[in-house]
Amino acid sequence: MNKIIACINVTLDGYCDHTAIVPNDELHIHYSELLKNFDTILYGRITYQLMEYWKSVLENPTGNKSYDEFALYMDSIEKIVFSRTIKNLDWKTAKLSNKNLKDEVMELKENSGKDILVGSRSLINQLLKLNLIDEFQLCIHPVIAGKGLKLFDDDFKNSINLELINTKTLSSGAIVMYYEPLVKT
Repeated sequence: MNKIIACINVTLDGYCDHTAIVPNDELHIHYSELLKNFDTILYGRITYQLMEYWKSVLENPTGNKSYDEFALYMDSIEKIVFSRTIKNLDWKTAKLSNKNLKDEVMELKENSGKDILVGSRSLINQLLKLNLIDEFQLCIHPVIAGKGLKLFDDDFKNSINLELINTKTLSSGAIVMYYEPLVKT
């Protein structure tokens, strides 16, 4: 069975704010390497709309190798979008889910060729509440944002113990921390 892997950038104080971090070549290379190992990423509406930016980079490459290559990988990965408001997607590799999140994820776990990424804060929280996340890959940036959306919802009441399985330190000082939930016996 394939794993569901939550992957997101977060500030040191726990906020998911893409404007608070400055992505550099190394970060783009890290995420390009990551995307090579997956064939599907799940997005909510807001994150999907932010990621549509990469379509414009495909149409007008920047000349920055890591940036342009990341755009290619973003274009090639299948994107499944969960939204009640978007009716049509114009990215060829994106589709709207017509199932509820749990059913879609369970089907992907059974049938997808590779593990599945979850790249939206809202979906990470929903899947966490459904106990469907198999691994977290949190890229913690050395920034204190002081405001924004916290990674985890305040209404999450259950404690989950995690095991650190790997780390990767980037030259920017960002640290990617890989965790698996501990199985309760």
